[in-house]
Amino acid sequence: MNLDKAKKRIAKQVKKGFDGYPLISLAYFGATADYATEVDVTFLAEAGAEAQVQKFTGSSDVREDETIQSVLVKIIERAEPKTVTEVAGVAIRA
Repeated sequence: MNLDKAKKRIAKQVKKGFDGYPLISLAYFGATADYATEVDVTFLAEAGAEAQVQKFTGSSDVREDETIQSVLVKIIERAEPKTVTEVAGVAIRA
């Protein structure tokens, strides 16, 4: 899947807003606010449940990595969440 298509599919899911559980949340991290080298995918089956977190890292900006973005789309499709959220921006992780 090409990068633009993957990013659009993720954005479409995020745009739907909160519709209940299960929920998947995407959060990007990096050394600076402009360059994300890691993405955390958090899955919550229901409110109050323990979160399951999977991390993906890359040597380049993971937001522009076709492989990682395609994997995120596949995770979302397979988990069939009612809600997909994305934390805005890149959090700085030392």
